[in-house]
Amino acid sequence: MSTAARRYPARRLSLRRRGACATLVIGLVALIAARPAMGLGPDNFSIPSSADQLIVVSSRTYRPPGYLASFQTFRRSNASSPWEPALPAWRAEIGSGELVNVRHFGDHATPTGVFTIGLRMYGNEPNPKRLHYAFHQLICGDWWDEDPYSARYNQFVHVPCGTTPSFASWSEALWTETRAYPYFAVLETNNDPTVTGPNAPGAGIFLHHWMDAPTEGCIALPLADLLRVLRWLEPGKHPVIEIGTQAEVGPVAHRAASLQRGDGAQRHRANSPRQHRANSPRQHRANSPQRHRALAARVALAALYALLAV
Repeated sequence: MSTAARRYPARRLSLRRRGACATLVIGLVALIAARPAMGLGPDNFSIPSSADQLIVVSSRTYRPPGYLASFQTFRRSNASSPWEPALPAWRAEIGSGELVNVRHFGDHATPTGVFTIGLRMYGNEPNPKRLHYAFHQLICGDWWDEDPYSARYNQFVHVPCGTTPSFASWSEALWTETRAYPYFAVLETNNDPTVTGPNAPGAGIFLHHWMDAPTEGCIALPLADLLRVLRWLEPGKHPVIEIGTQAEVGPVAHRAASLQRGDGAQRHRANSPRQHRANSPRQHRANSPQRHRALAARVALAALYALLAV
């Protein structure tokens, strides 16, 4: 122990506190730096203030009977205005892997969270007109790259017709999927940033045509309903889609339930063997690594405040 420390015990205690605070601050900074940037995507159910159009896809549990969820649309004049129902409420098909907070490549699950809509719509049919978005009619050679080791992973890619791209075995030849893709919109999942490699959460999540079966992770509507939604969406209104359980998607969908009674999951495919399965443990988001990091950051910050207050 130094002479100064013996002579000035209060100073020594203060120095120790500062050292503890410095250690905690360094740990807190590292923890926050390790977290993904807060933005749209999984594990985030905040609706941006810029959004004046909202799609809510929800069910009571992560395992909706018959793989069907409620599909609702809302609009508002500005960020301070209340959300109001826009189009009728419908049933939507979801992925055979059900709803998940943390998606993995190939699990055919529908990711939960809030996502923007891609700035171009696609389809094998001619332009349906009255769209507010740019439209590309699919032709031979149009692919969606779903190879998690490809440089163009989770992107639309065109190659010369008749050639087989290196990513073909993992990917989707869009022009051949005439039933699923007469028209579709892209949900901007896994793109900010795009996670590739063995931990990739998948690619190519679309809003497309009804398949009369579970999808591979996309959201699907009957053609007439799909076209109404695609024509309703306006890029200038910054639309987003929110997907999750009713507990996750929050008060907008809860209020809508009393207005529209839109959850059709109980009225269709009632004989599905999955209807009587117990709620998935994924309903409890405790296993989400982002949640762990966020909780740890809050705890560390509270501890820092407590030290500084002493």
